[in-house]
Amino acid sequence: MLTGLSFLFVGAVLSLNGIWMLGRIGEREIAVINGVVAAITIAVASALAFGQEATLESVKAAALTLLFSTTYLWVAINRIAGFDGRGLGWFSLFVAITVTPVAWEAWTAAQTPFAHWIALCWAAWAVLWFLYFLLLALACPILRATAWFTLFCGVFTAWLPGWLMLNGWG
Repeated sequence: MLTGLSFLFVGAVLSLNGIWMLGRIGEREIAVINGVVAAITIAVASALAFGQEATLESVKAAALTLLFSTTYLWVAINRIAGFDGRGLGWFSLFVAITVTPVAWEAWTAAQTPFAHWIALCWAAWAVLWFLYFLLLALACPILRATAWFTLFCGVFTAWLPGWLMLNGWG
């Protein structure tokens, strides 16, 4: 249930961030959804990590969720404060490296089509964070491609699976 909640809002923020990167949403306005989703995912991570029935698995899920939370909080702060994003770019490299084995572990453990889809989502997120590293830390001229991939990931790796989870699928 909490995973579906997180996925749905991650889908919203990724989709809107892709649209923002395409120049369709203002620099300061995008901070709102990033801040809201950071707060939601921090709350979910807190419930997973500090709930009465916390397990190694739930704490791992919380830690991975906080990678998303930190990213969205950092985007919000960058947009409000006018920072250039290089620090976020380097953090994105850390996250890309961290979640790559998560994708592999998820793939090898998957036993259903939905579980395979989620494993592919982790792989897509690793690529996405690596694109943010290239864009922000190394200033590679890939803004438009990164924007479209962000929008794609928003819809197919978060919004749709989140909606399905909240409706009893997966």
